[in-house]
Amino acid sequence: MKGDRVEVVVDAGGSSRTYEIEATRAGRRVETTHGRGLVEVTEVTRGGTPVRTARFMAGRVLALVEHPAPRRAEDDEPAGAPGKDPRAPHDSQARRGPLHEGRGTLRRAG
Repeated sequence: MKGDRVEVVVDAGGSSRTYEIEATRAGRRVETTHGRGLVEVTEVTRGGTPVRTARFMAGRVLALVEHPAPRRAEDDEPAGAPGKDPRAPHDSQARRGPLHEGRGTLRRAG
């Protein structure tokens, strides 16, 4: 997501250096992988094509911090806000009612 960034702090022999890799455009994300003595941070498009890659020797990496993009305030709902209950049945189940739930043998009492 645009705005996501990864901060990598690397030992530079007596001092440390900080590198930042950021998702610069909408639809891009930052992926972090590590293995075989390398830490790799890559900016990737929606389709998975790498745009930019930074590689560091794992033994030299002091810190790796992922900073997600700040969320918009309108995405957040205040607690107790009216909305659909996630446990509520799907609309099609609500219309059919309890007598027709799937292929079970639910019968009306009476």
